[in-house]
Amino acid sequence: MGGIGIWQLVIVLLIVFLLFGTKRLKGLGSDVGEAIQGFRKSMGPNTGEPVAQQQSPQNNPPLQQAQTDRQA
Repeated sequence: MGGIGIWQLVIVLLIVFLLFGTKRLKGLGSDVGEAIQGFRKSMGPNTGEPVAQQQSPQNNPPLQQAQTDRQA
């Protein structure tokens, strides 16, 4: 008796849709998703996602030399 049934959830969701509308709820959902992604990115490598490694400058030609090569 103390639990929330399926019909109570359906009624609550119906009221929420009527009050806010689907466009506003869709925008709110996408904003929350972007916030979660930003939070995960800020956590860094501890989240298990691979982090792109920077190449050492020895492998890349200097910027001035590359520009002079293009002009020649």
